[in-house]
Amino acid sequence: MTGDDVVGAVAGIPKNSPEKSYLQNRVDPWGKLQVMPQRGVWMGNRGILHNDEKQIVKPWQHKGWVTCRLKYGESTRTGNSSREKLFTPGNYSELFFLDEATALAAGHRPCSQCRNKRYKEFKLAWAAANRDRISSDDPPYKEMDEVLQGERALSEGEKNTYAAALDSLPEGTMIELDGKAFLVWRARLYQWSFSGYTEDKAKRAPAGLVKVLTPASIVRMYSRGFVPQVDVSAFE
Repeated sequence: MTGDDVVGAVAGIPKNSPEKSYLQNRVDPWGKLQVMPQRGVWMGNRGILHNDEKQIVKPWQHKGWVTCRLKYGESTRTGNSSREKLFTPGNYSELFFLDEATALAAGHRPCSQCRNKRYKEFKLAWAAANRDRISSDDPPYKEMDEVLQGERALSEGEKNTYAAALDSLPEGTMIELDGKAFLVWRARLYQWSFSGYTEDKAKRAPAGLVKVLTPASIVRMYSRGFVPQVDVSAFE
């Protein structure tokens, strides 16, 4: 594991939990918000996306998509909490991710406040890999967010993707095959789900181009050695 420590364990809400309804705040590698019981190890936000009925009414509010710690200061943010404690009026919509690889595929960078150490690591590696797209070696976060916004999202809310040869993609990259998300990891392909990863040994890697979900600037960063935190299921 690199950067700041993960707070919390990868676990969904227990089957015997009294909570029977969930908010639309679990993020998949396409950046879409889904209703699922599994939480993950990171929280994040894109601004206020919900209405007074706690329904998602927009895919994002601003370009500062971040990934946060579940616990910061006196506050603990958890998707396993009561629905009444999340999506409160006037506050940002709490989103949750399986792991950092998922968050980065969706286009969420580390938060500069609660994940300051990891943010600095990300910023240094990202800037070095994308020097031709920024104004300096130490770009302001808004400049990074502007680049990422163009790479991750289309105006109608759909995922912005691109094609690349599979053997050119570094570890940590997320791709789409047959409508499913896969993680490139340890020279293998692991199918993604909200519960974790499974290696499909029968799945043959395509010889041609694949659809890449992870933003191009982040893939370039991975190619230079930055390694995202990945759920433990990819190590089994």
